[in-house]
Amino acid sequence: MSSYEAVIGLEVHAQLSTQSKLFCGCATAYGAPPNTHVCPTCLGLPGALPVANARAVEYAVRMGLATHCTIADESVFARKNYFYPDCPKNYQISQFDTPLCSGGHLTVAGKRIGITRIHLEEDAGKLIHADGDHSFVDMNRSGVPLIEIVSEPDLRTPEEAGEYLQKLRATVRYLDICNGNMEEGSLRCDVNVSVREAGNEALGVKAEVKNLNSFKQVEQAIAFEYTRQIGVLEDGGSVAHDTLLWDEASNSARIMRSKEESHDYRYFPEPDLLILHTDAGMRERVRAELPELPGAREERFAKEYGIPAYDAAVLTASREVADYFEAVAAKAGDAKAASNWVMGEVLRELKERRISISAYRVTPEVLGELIQIQLSGKINMPTAKDVLVEMLVSGQSAAEIISEKGLEQISDDSAIEKAAVKILNTNADEVEKYLGGREQLLQFFVGQLMKATRGKANPKMATEIFQRLLEVRRG
Repeated sequence: MSSYEAVIGLEVHAQLSTQSKLFCGCATAYGAPPNTHVCPTCLGLPGALPVANARAVEYAVRMGLATHCTIADESVFARKNYFYPDCPKNYQISQFDTPLCSGGHLTVAGKRIGITRIHLEEDAGKLIHADGDHSFVDMNRSGVPLIEIVSEPDLRTPEEAGEYLQKLRATVRYLDICNGNMEEGSLRCDVNVSVREAGNEALGVKAEVKNLNSFKQVEQAIAFEYTRQIGVLEDGGSVAHDTLLWDEASNSARIMRSKEESHDYRYFPEPDLLILHTDAGMRERVRAELPELPGAREERFAKEYGIPAYDAAVLTASREVADYFEAVAAKAGDAKAASNWVMGEVLRELKERRISISAYRVTPEVLGELIQIQLSGKINMPTAKDVLVEMLVSGQSAAEIISEKGLEQISDDSAIEKAAVKILNTNADEVEKYLGGREQLLQFFVGQLMKATRGKANPKMATEIFQRLLEVRRG
């Protein structure tokens, strides 16, 4: 066991789902042709003045309240000065010493993770590096509203950091302020990692890893940097305050530059914007409009539906999936059965086809009806799963498919017993082996009967009938 422990903090940028940019009226839609959603303001042309987007401010307050932050009565926009081709003004409008939200937390797996601050800022453009010596810049993203969510260094393992990030993504999605799509850059994460001797409260020198585009990469980058820093220290060196760039191809990070300090950006208040005021009335209105959040919903699902905590956590990771499950449970009348179907058949289909629940063809009411039919004993579980596959293809209801294909389960004692006797008579060697002690052959007999009845026999009844018939033969 290593004598070192990791100290991890995340800086997460979430693109707010507003129709227009933070300081101008340009559209924020993803995927437009390059440099078509631009104007003098987001291009930084002389004389163009910014005007703050009220909806973006409200969304930031919504996130602050959802994470138990204190919302500032007054906050200040600041110029963060740096020079880069994707920054047309040579500064970014952000917030520095007076952020909109501060002092919050998020609970992950029973552990409280502090949130230092949540502040508003505009996004930069996007550099596209072509083959050879050429690079292109697309300014469509310049000026798009972001919130930056800065955690306290309370995380200790890659897995814990991954869970925290997933909880953050679920929260912004529940709040409907960000779609959370990391592959589109709507949710971006930089990780700060340092190491120290276990039991030592002093913080080590941290390094920052950028260019992380998935939960898996975040965990891989933390594990890599933890190992790298320990290696540096054990070789007698010292960890430098560097910024590293993650390379997905090699699953490693390389040093990009020495880490900047806040004074390197020469922050000063943005002279073209007024102090940002949020009054108590506005904050209370936003608070009243907050939806049930993932943590509260997870807790309610476990209590109200009596499902395991694991099921509740999986089902509430997405607001849409949670809504779907509740509708299925209401129709089926059995929450655990609904949970099993949604977590199993439904989520597997979504993952395989890479679609959202909104694109899933089987409505919760129709799935609930299928579960009702299966629980009633009209069809068995294997048949029910086959019916669901047919429902996805044809769009028919469960009742229609069962009727058309004659799939209703055989639950007649005499019919099953007649078929069972025939199975035993044609498998005399296996019967002798069973009577000789190989009782696992019982499942062989049941399987043969299911095959003979095209899966329509009630498997529980079949098992009981075979047990009775074999005991008679045992004498």
